[in-house]
Amino acid sequence: MGADRSYAYGAAAGLLGDLLLGDPQRMHPVAAFGRAAGCAERVLWHDHRGWGALHTLVCAGGATALGAVAARAVRPRPVASAALTAAATWAVVGGTSLAREASAVGRALERGDLAAARARLPHLCGRDPDALDADAVARAVVESVAENTSDAVVGALVWGAVAGVPGLLGFRAVNTLDAMVGHRSPRLRRFGWASARLDDVAGWPGARLTAVLAALAGDDPRGAVRAWRADAHRHPSPNAGPVEAAFAGALGVRLGGTLSYGGRVEHRPVLNGTGRPVEVADIGRAVRLSRRVGLLALGVTVAGRLITRGRGR
Repeated sequence: MGADRSYAYGAAAGLLGDLLLGDPQRMHPVAAFGRAAGCAERVLWHDHRGWGALHTLVCAGGATALGAVAARAVRPRPVASAALTAAATWAVVGGTSLAREASAVGRALERGDLAAARARLPHLCGRDPDALDADAVARAVVESVAENTSDAVVGALVWGAVAGVPGLLGFRAVNTLDAMVGHRSPRLRRFGWASARLDDVAGWPGARLTAVLAALAGDDPRGAVRAWRADAHRHPSPNAGPVEAAFAGALGVRLGGTLSYGGRVEHRPVLNGTGRPVEVADIGRAVRLSRRVGLLALGVTVAGRLITRGRGR
């Protein structure tokens, strides 16, 4: 069994593990990385971009190096290599947990329990839930499912196909750092700059692949492409824009608009303005689309690795 087949089998097993088991409930590797990154932040924090870049290098570089050492150690043993890839894929992919959290909010809204839905929403995104009515909560969930399909599933598979286990761990490290320090609070505006920019770069290919696959797997491929081309560039995030616009068009709904983060109100552009407002039932549709996109991404990235590596020999 060659190295590329080992990766293919391992990535498929890891994604299957996520589908069947979800994230580990205890001793999650990503949570352990977050604690380590938090300790490094306390040591390195200065209100300066250079210190933030050092923090990013230490944390993301350390995770990537750990993956490289582990992959090198098992390289002569194909079965062990496949097992390591499976474990790394399962650890960094979060599609099932994303679906569970979104569905939990959807069930609360279906019961008419807005308080429960608001209480669960922070598990998905950082918006101020108390400022949202039921329709706004549903819209927030659909937008979060779209963005996290790229961040928690497709992006990791892309970098895994490119760089194996180091790519898987490195991408998740960069994405986690962006969530920790990449936002624009006064304390982190400079320190988190490097993490935020690196996350933009690392997330670029996965976001575009997610948008393409959402168009292919959604109910309205033409609508998805049309919304992507017309509205993605108007979103403040270079990667969330294509993904959310494609999901909006594929589902036939309207996303974007006014939202609140940490007491700060933002007025974001409307994506797929010809679509209808999001309804509670659209949460389930978004989750199903996300799952289809994840499975397609596995096939595309594995096939891409096998084809490109085969031609290189």
